[in-house]
Parts: sequence; C-alpha cells; structure tokens
Amino acid sequence: MLLQRMERGTDKEEVFLMNKYMLTEDQLSVQELAKKFADEVVAATVTDLDRKHEFPLEEVKQCGEMGFLGICVPEEYGGAGMDHLSDVLVMEQIARHSASLASIIDAHASLGSTPLLLAGTEEQKQKYLVPAASGQALCAFALTEPQSGSDAGQIRTKAVLDGDEWVLNGSKAFITNSTYASTFLVAAKTDLEAKGSRGISIFIVPAGTPGFEVGKPEEKMSNRSSYSCPLTFTDVRIPKENLLGELNRGFPLFMKCIDDGRVAISAVAVGMAQGVLERAAKYSKERVTFGKPICENQAIAFKLAEMATQIDVARAMLYNTARMSDNGVPFSKEATMTKLFCSEMCVRVCDMGLQIMGGYGLCDDYQVERMYRDAKLLTIGEGTSEICRMVIGRHVLKEY
Repeated sequence: MLLQRMERGTDKEEVFLMNKYMLTEDQLSVQELAKKFADEVVAATVTDLDRKHEFPLEEVKQCGEMGFLGICVPEEYGGAGMDHLSDVLVMEQIARHSASLASIIDAHASLGSTPLLLAGTEEQKQKYLVPAASGQALCAFALTEPQSGSDAGQIRTKAVLDGDEWVLNGSKAFITNSTYASTFLVAAKTDLEAKGSRGISIFIVPAGTPGFEVGKPEEKMSNRSSYSCPLTFTDVRIPKENLLGELNRGFPLFMKCIDDGRVAISAVAVGMAQGVLERAAKYSKERVTFGKPICENQAIAFKLAEMATQIDVARAMLYNTARMSDNGVPFSKEATMTKLFCSEMCVRVCDMGLQIMGGYGLCDDYQVERMYRDAKLLTIGEGTSEICRMVIGRHVLKEY
C-alpha cells in the first residue's frame, strides 16, 4: 500500500507522517477520503455556518453518502462495516475544520446508532438502524435533563406501560441533533421505586409522535452549527415494542454508548488541536516582525513544539483506546482517561495557538477564535473533567 501511494506521487515523508501509527490500507483510505472532504468542502463553509448559527445540513447529507454516519455498523444494516479506529480517523479529519459537524456525527453514530446496534431486535434494526447508518435519517440520544447532567442516574422522565403502549412524560435538555433527527433514543425511569441508576429503560421515539415537542436550539458559545435543544414529553404514546433492550436495564446500555462517545469526542479534540497547530504554524511563517518571521523566535518555536508534542501524545492514547475497543478489551477506564486528557489538551493547544496569532487570532476570519470557543465544550460534554477524574479514581482504587 505504501509503495502504491508513493507511485501516485505521495512523497516518503508524507507517507511516514500519515502512517506512523501503523494504520491498515482500509484505514488509510477512509482517512484520505475524510481529509479530502474536510479540506475541500467543510473548510469552505464552516466559518459562514458558524456566523449564522446554521446547521450544516448539506455537509451531513454528504457524510451520509460517503458512509461516515455508519462507519462501525455492519454492511447488512447499511453501514460501512469498519472498525472504531476508522471512525476515529474520520472524526479527527472533519474536526480539523469543524467541531460542529464532527459533534453531529458523534451524537448520531456513537450515541444514537450504537444502542440500536447493541440491543435492537432484528425488526428495530431494519426499521431504525438501516436508515441511520446509510445516512437517510439522523439519530439523537436523549439522556441529559435540566436537573441531571453528570448525575444521569437521577433522571425524572418516566415511562408507564398502559396496555400495549408505553406512556412517556418528562423533559430533556441539550439534546444534540434534535431539530433534524428522525429517531430519538430516550432514557426514562420505568421502575419508579428503584433508586439511582436502577430501573431505567431506553425507548425509541420517532420524531413527530403526538405529545413530543422539540424546543428552540440553545444559543451557545461553542459548536454553534450543532443544535442542542430541550425536549418535552407530554403523555407520549409509543408501541410496546419500542422498548430497546431489557426492561430496567437501560443504564448499563447507555453507559457503554457513553464510553464509545468519549472515544469519539476525544477524536474531535485531537482533530481540532491539529487544525489549530496547522493554522498557527502557517501564520508564524508568514508573520514578520523585527525583520524576520516570528517562527524564528524561540518563544514561538517552543509553543509550536509543545503543541505538536501534546497532540502526538493524545493521538497515540486515542488510537490505542480505539484498538482496545476493536479487540474486545474492556476500555471504560481508558476511554475516560483519553477523554479527559484529549479535551484538556485541546483547550491548552487552542490557547497557545491563539496566543501565537495575537490580535489576528481573535478575528473569526482566521478561524482559531472559533476553535478556541469550541474547545471548551469538550471539557463539559460526554462527562465533565471533574466527573472523568472521579470515574478514573474509582477504577484506580479498585485496581490497587
């Protein structure tokens, strides 16, 4: 594969840089496809979409056509049948230009489609997973509520069985993709006597179901093109067969999905940090002060060195965790550690990149300003840094 790539005109240095993490031929191919799409399509629209707070609908459709919305879903269910590392590679390349688009894919694939793949019946997979994986429909994962973000076990949305129907009542908050989603995976309490995370189930709620309302997207500092909306459920009736997985066993299922989501959001962090490094390095070569490019100043060169080092460490950690998932090795602790390190790394890198670019870094034409804003969300979504440290600490105390 490497020889073939060089014969096509790729120089040896570029081959090494692209494959120093020992990617397979298929992984390199999907990485190239995602990079080409990101550089030629996403980069051209991302700034304008952010200014307008506009959902990247056309870009999402193109992602569906290229198979990016179902990378890890088997081909028989409309997906690409690839591994989690391939999904990471796609997310990373897209996030080099747009954290919003990458987050939309994360919410759809890692969080929205994964429960269907893991726990869906054959009928549910054909009805909901196939259109999701093939890009015909978006999914949304509805877990967070106004009073229960980090403490997901305290959800108050409830579902009561009435004959052959489940009746849902409650509310959700900050649910990504809600405006355009066709399928919602909703966590609700089904055993009202159970305490904490016990007695929670997951339900499939199609968009447009009577009594189900999607609120106005939140006006956010970060990921302005990725819509996060409140949801309300008022006597929403769904068929009995829309229960996903085992009754009262929803918590372990969505925690598995959150582990996958933490790997995906880590890829967003690494990709965004890489995008900032590329922009800051380019600027440092072009910006001349005191008669020479600022990259020749040690203070600037040291910042670039620190940024590149932290990104490489984070990427190695990320790829290793994705490979653990692909090989069936338990990775919950590693997923949380990776998410914590990568998200905080991205904030640091964005800060250094903006500092290198000075006043121009504050202007949205140079894009680092937007990426600086977007980076902060990474330390909050998919488990805050504080919650991640608590989870990791529990793992450590069990091991030693």
